[in-house]
Amino acid sequence: MKKILVALLTFVSLSSFAQSPVAARLSSGYDVGMAYTPQHYNPSITYYQLLNTGNRRLFALGWTLRAGAFYGDNLNYYTAPARLTRGKTGFGALGAPLIDKNIDTMRYDYVSMTSISAGIRAQLNLGIVEIGASADLIGLTLGKSRIGRYKSSTGQYTVKNATGGDSLTLYFQGVNTFQKTSPSTFNVRLLGDNDIGTLATEVYARVYITQRFAVKAGYQWLTTETSAANRDVVADNNRFRHRVGMGYLALTFPVFF
Repeated sequence: MKKILVALLTFVSLSSFAQSPVAARLSSGYDVGMAYTPQHYNPSITYYQLLNTGNRRLFALGWTLRAGAFYGDNLNYYTAPARLTRGKTGFGALGAPLIDKNIDTMRYDYVSMTSISAGIRAQLNLGIVEIGASADLIGLTLGKSRIGRYKSSTGQYTVKNATGGDSLTLYFQGVNTFQKTSPSTFNVRLLGDNDIGTLATEVYARVYITQRFAVKAGYQWLTTETSAANRDVVADNNRFRHRVGMGYLALTFPVFF
């Protein structure tokens, strides 16, 4: 009897919420899509939940949870920390530093990683058309270790002497150019070069074909990051960043409360 009563009260509570003014203003769903360039592939699935505001419900604000996989071919990653890039000329359209001979490079034949991040989304509701933007804020990234080619004119790293003597200091040159790296684990948006990890930002337009199906098109800016096993003791750095802009296409499947 107690279990039946608990179940009944739970059902009543959920029914009350579903009929409440707040629930009536909620919209949610899944975006299943792909961002792409010839050297970059970023399939993803995003769950979103938005609260529509105002009498006309023209504007909506809410949160997202995005799971994505990134695959890249023949990519350069560049020195990431803001303390090393601050005051420089910035990055060009392809993610390369415009002018700065002191920024190091990590070159990859192939890169892959998987991330999950929570973010925010804002949207304008214009009937069957919706226009919006979203950004990842915090999350985690996992992926297989890869060997990158470390390009640095001054960088050095230390390794323990196999015979038990003093540690050896080596330059990232010759056979030491090839270094083991992994995707940076934590994703945190701190703005600009202060960002850490893998983070996506997008703008989009969505058109509803039916009440339960829509097509979404947009543009995505994606930042990915790797960390080298051997830290550059001169710059005190092992983080490298790659930025890219990609066209994005997705299918949206709304969820109804």
